[in-house]
Amino acid sequence: MSIDRIVLAFAGAMVLLSIALSLTVSPYWLILGAFVGLNLFQSAFTGFCPLAIVLKRLGVVPGCAFS
Repeated sequence: MSIDRIVLAFAGAMVLLSIALSLTVSPYWLILGAFVGLNLFQSAFTGFCPLAIVLKRLGVVPGCAFS
């Protein structure tokens, strides 16, 4: 699995977790989903993603987006 797919899967999981926690615990958990969305948005333009950097250092194969 490439860095690109891991980043997308992780972001999706965080958004779903944010929604579940906002429904069961507190609506303030939606801030997590907003943060993930903003990070995805800015990485589309800048190519900077903290998770991609960590995965690259761990030796995960880069894809075309985070090479």
